[in-house]
Amino acid sequence: MPEAQIGYPPVGATTVGIVCKDGVVLASEKRISYGYSIMSKAGKKVFLVNERIGVAFAGLVSDAQAILRRLGAEVRLYELDYHKRMSVRSAAKLLANILYSQRYYPVFTETIVGGVDEEGNRLFVLDQLGSLIEDKFAALGTGGAMAISVIEEGYKDGMGIEEAKELAVKAVRAAISRDVASGDGVDVAIITKDGAKEEFFPAK
Repeated sequence: MPEAQIGYPPVGATTVGIVCKDGVVLASEKRISYGYSIMSKAGKKVFLVNERIGVAFAGLVSDAQAILRRLGAEVRLYELDYHKRMSVRSAAKLLANILYSQRYYPVFTETIVGGVDEEGNRLFVLDQLGSLIEDKFAALGTGGAMAISVIEEGYKDGMGIEEAKELAVKAVRAAISRDVASGDGVDVAIITKDGAKEEFFPAK
């Protein structure tokens, strides 16, 4: 799907998510820029909330970290209170409500929430104000247009987790080669019914 459009310019970085038959893959590059300067080449924009749910961000790192802390706390509280796992859709809807509740002071980040639960493998895209869209794949950020073209060409229903991982990395690398706000390697989170893991791939 195209990158989110709600009146704000696309935020820096490139983040992608892909659903496959075995699970969900989230990926993002590592560059953190400020104006025309590169502040860090070791930023982290893909995170595991738990072993079943992950999030990936494009935008301001401070906003992303604040969102992650709140979402992670709310998911843990829910599971302690109700003694059951929160579904991926519920986690995404919770985050959508949080974002909408502060719409007068919106965060400058776009978010992908993905994971595996009893309903299957799910992927949701959220903009700064909490709009919630489910899809099979997505790309956000300043490099999103380049990344989504690679995913649309290579995606097919029923693809395996290794194929999805390779496609996600290829898409982010394509964005890195053209987008100055993206670079310095690719972080990947892989979520399946057997658990979750993180991997790193160099930019080339």
